[in-house]
Amino acid sequence: MLLSLRPRFAEAILDGVKTIELRRTRVSAPPGTKLVLYASAPTMAVVGVATLIDVQTSTPGQIWRRHRRHVCISKTEYDEYFAGTDLATAISISAPERLAAPHTLAALRAATGFRPPQSYRYLSELDPDVLHEAAADSQDPRNACKL
Repeated sequence: MLLSLRPRFAEAILDGVKTIELRRTRVSAPPGTKLVLYASAPTMAVVGVATLIDVQTSTPGQIWRRHRRHVCISKTEYDEYFAGTDLATAISISAPERLAAPHTLAALRAATGFRPPQSYRYLSELDPDVLHEAAADSQDPRNACKL
């Protein structure tokens, strides 16, 4: 799954500080799904990968009460983000890994005409191979030794 994030949230996830990512729409993905982290402007690059542990969908109030210590935003920012919606989704994230060399938007576009999502989307066969490789290689001990 390709997840678009503000750069500060991508950094917080990669630093292991932010373990819950928030969305205004329902996310349907099983535990163990690999997350490819795209940092939006001004970074504009795929910067890392992580693993989805769980997805919880509830009211914004319930999600805030359960996860406020792990979302890395203020209550004011949270309320502004969820204004006008009755649904909040919390994506629990683990095992973040920073890519040794980020994949810039310019390079991804040059290779395949890649377009990052507004929020998230599943990787498709049309996406650049480097994104599929990043998702496949993350935290998989079978990929520790590349011959």
